[in-house]
Amino acid sequence: MRIVFMGTPDFSVPVLESLAASRHQVVAAVTQPDRPKGRGNEIRMSPVKETAIRLNIPVYQPVRARDAAFIEEMRALSPDVAVVIAFGQILPGELLKVPVYGCVNIHASLLPKYRGASPIQWAVINGDKETGITTMMMDEGMDTGDILEKTVIELQEKETGGSLFDRLSLLGGSLILSTLDKLEKGTLIRTPQEHEKATYVKKIPKTLGEVDWTMDAVSIERLIRGLNPWPSAYTWLNGKMLKLWEGEVIPDDGENGKNREEKCGVVLSASRDGLRIQTGNGILNITSLQIEGKKRMDTGAFLRGFSVEAGQRLGRS
Repeated sequence: MRIVFMGTPDFSVPVLESLAASRHQVVAAVTQPDRPKGRGNEIRMSPVKETAIRLNIPVYQPVRARDAAFIEEMRALSPDVAVVIAFGQILPGELLKVPVYGCVNIHASLLPKYRGASPIQWAVINGDKETGITTMMMDEGMDTGDILEKTVIELQEKETGGSLFDRLSLLGGSLILSTLDKLEKGTLIRTPQEHEKATYVKKIPKTLGEVDWTMDAVSIERLIRGLNPWPSAYTWLNGKMLKLWEGEVIPDDGENGKNREEKCGVVLSASRDGLRIQTGNGILNITSLQIEGKKRMDTGAFLRGFSVEAGQRLGRS
């Protein structure tokens, strides 16, 4: 099959590599325009563009996918199918009609759960037991098209947003080949989504990472894992941002349960084994952190350079 691939970030790369190594022909890679990144605001190519150049695949970078000139370029390629994964733009109906078999999207959740931009992080933050990858036939809605195939995986006990990102990214490469084979043979079963069961997750703002210590320890620990590595969970220590990278939940004893609301965010103890912080329910022991301007380190190493005493309160002063 002649394939137009559409994707932009690291998450898309394993699927592009899988397609390029298959019996199919990737006639074009469509990705977002080069943009400034990093502290120096250097203009950088997307991971998909870098990969496509390495694989000698022609690259297209429309500012707007709905522009008539770009749609005509796609028509000229005569694609059998378009494969879309984390492209970053909404595709217009006119473009969806260009490929013979339509446009197949790869989404990092078990649709209709977690439509939208941040399904991976929310699966961890919400404490889901399982998640997966879904291939779906695209329509003009936001992840609303018919489901084609799914791969389900269990979340690991210490799963982070980053580890789940990597696992799901690799799964997409094998699932899309299965979907394309069945699509070509005419054996795919299209299953309409149960829209009443849909949930939607928007792009995560950095502010979501600020810890509310009145939350329970279990929820905060999940937040830390879900936002690792980006945008990260954080609090404040003596006016400086303190990123939280790893923690463990310790149940309250009877003494800590008294006047709990007054103690939320208070350091109960500080040792090489961690910073024990009172939450709205349970104690959170922080074992890996990063103070503003320094590198990530375990709590023992952190306490050799920074003084933290029992009774201090974390958070905005």
